[in-house]
Amino acid sequence: MSTFERYLTVWVGLCIVAGVALGHGFPGVFQAIADAEIAKVNLPVAALIWLMVIPMLLRIDFAALRHVGRHWRGIGVTLFVNWAVKPFSMAALGWLFIGSLFRPFLPAEQIDSYIAGLIILAAAPCTAMVFVWSNLTRGEPHFTLSQVALNDAIMVVAFAPIVGLLLGLSAITVPWGTLVLSVMLYIVIPVGIAQVVRRSLMASGGQPALDRLLGTLGPVSLAALLATLVLLFGFQGEQILAQPAVIGLLAVPILIQVYLNAGLAYLLNRVAGEQHCVAGPSALIGASNFFELAVAAAISLFGFHSGAALATVVGVLIEVPVMLTVVWIVNRSKGWYEGGLPDRGERAPAARRA
Repeated sequence: MSTFERYLTVWVGLCIVAGVALGHGFPGVFQAIADAEIAKVNLPVAALIWLMVIPMLLRIDFAALRHVGRHWRGIGVTLFVNWAVKPFSMAALGWLFIGSLFRPFLPAEQIDSYIAGLIILAAAPCTAMVFVWSNLTRGEPHFTLSQVALNDAIMVVAFAPIVGLLLGLSAITVPWGTLVLSVMLYIVIPVGIAQVVRRSLMASGGQPALDRLLGTLGPVSLAALLATLVLLFGFQGEQILAQPAVIGLLAVPILIQVYLNAGLAYLLNRVAGEQHCVAGPSALIGASNFFELAVAAAISLFGFHSGAALATVVGVLIEVPVMLTVVWIVNRSKGWYEGGLPDRGERAPAARRA
């Protein structure tokens, strides 16, 4: 993890301050940016989102799907947690905390929007940062790559239906046209572009050429994320100043969801007899989110000023420190984990760094 990535929470905090200050100082500029849209797609934000998402998707090799059967129990746990538990548990936590317990302390007109943002955040499994977390837990690299590739493939077809279903259950009007357009713009097209570029580079210069491009685009991707956050908080400034506790309250269901799903995936892998080098990455992808996609989808569906957009940004704010605690727990509990593995007559594969 680079120094810049390690202190992502600090940079996000600075973006909050900068965005709020700039929003107050230059409201006309931010309004002009908000008005630059076609078919409800904000063009400046769309450009920034592509700069965020495409470099991360370049890391994904869908050819890794041939390794899926190698650790089928771990893959099964990952799919179960990511698609049968995670979005629904987040929706339940949103209804409990935001819709009920914290309702008196939040702006009434944004309650449904906050819940929508939490649902969108949970419906997008993490892509790029999983490789970092897996590396820190000495995760099995082929498993990490194959589970990310499989989740991305599923996300292309499952993101919109799951989000639509849960928003409908929350009695939130589902803008299906905008939702499908968001999936096309921020998942399908970027995945296609990333795979074409990846294959071209691998054919012409191999892995070194891809690594050089990733090294160049990595800082660009993070800069685009931070620029998007400045824009978002430029529009959210009034609400944040009026309700400074909003961010802390929104963080509560996200924190519970992270530890709940990480713990569930970790325990299910232990019960299933998977090795620790598989259980670690499986737990980590179950805990983290593709927050770049979530921010883009929330802005497209509900706008810059929405509580949904703010809720997804809280996920960005706490991502690194919270996931580092999950990494610490996974590493420190390795002895306990391996002491309870069922005897299947298998030898643990050597854990290699991703």
